Amino acid sequence: MRIGFVGVGRIGASHADVVRQHPDVTDVVIADADPQRAAKVATDLGVRSVERTEDAYDGADAVVIAAATSAHADLITAAARAGLPFFCEKPVAPDVAGTVQVLGEVERSGVAHQIGFMRRFDAGYTAAREAVRAGSLGELRRVHMVTADAEPPPAGYVPYSGGIFRDCHVHDFDILRWVTGREVTEVYATGANRGAAYFSDAGDVDESAALLTLDDGTIVTAQGSRYNGGGYDVRMEVAGTAATYAVGLNEQSALISAEPGVDFPTDPPFREFWSRFLPAYRAEINAFINVAKGELASPCTVADALESFYVAEASTRSRLEHRPVRIEEVRAA
Repeated sequence: MRIGFVGVGRIGASHADVVRQHPDVTDVVIADADPQRAAKVATDLGVRSVERTEDAYDGADAVVIAAATSAHADLITAAARAGLPFFCEKPVAPDVAGTVQVLGEVERSGVAHQIGFMRRFDAGYTAAREAVRAGSLGELRRVHMVTADAEPPPAGYVPYSGGIFRDCHVHDFDILRWVTGREVTEVYATGANRGAAYFSDAGDVDESAALLTLDDGTIVTAQGSRYNGGGYDVRMEVAGTAATYAVGLNEQSALISAEPGVDFPTDPPFREFWSRFLPAYRAEINAFINVAKGELASPCTVADALESFYVAEASTRSRLEHRPVRIEEVRAA
């Protein structure tokens, strides 16, 4: 197989490194908005670089899109119209309308594809999903999620991020659907500005919280932060009438027990998402090769990404308007 890459920052370069080692891949061709970066990554990995995006698509059996968010919709559309299986990092598009438009293109083409929500490949989330499906929790009653960064993103990133619910919590909303098998019906969200002024200047917040209701009545809470100095903290608790499962509770958790005599955790906490989820990133891109070959159904489709984006959009609207927002309201807009 020949795989074309567009965008080789940290995630794209890592994906290219994994793909070039796949036994079914014989050729990797990469392009980037910065041709010098593409050339350097190509040299480091022992693959080829090209200066134009279309050259990465030309002759490819599949493409991997890890370019800037603003380019995703056009790059996906080009792949769909060319009949090329594609993998694309989230988000599909910067807004709901753009995502709906891309979904139409992809569905008309029927092309195999996968969207990069890597938590679906994390061992802890997978175990929690299996426990819910097997009934080990009993009847699901409560879910709690946390996504907190140890350090804030650069000031230049925030105005184009879409806000904390679209950029950060969309991963929570996706994995919530995947683990529980339920859909969100309503959300009430809020936020606060406690850090740098560039968050409020961009209309965003650096601390967030949301209360969500699932279609079976399960109550869900989500909290986030751009200033979690204790470490990169990503966790999920699923609680039922028989048991509670906790994802992300390990020896590198960004927690300190206040209980006397308890020495937990024992190892330094993760400081960023990459080291926390590297095995999941590797697993998801290897899975895509099988998707492109037609041997595996997509683990995460554009339609899945749209459902999570609806929740992110409703959360953003709720925060701005200080009221509960039903998902159907956003879906109908």
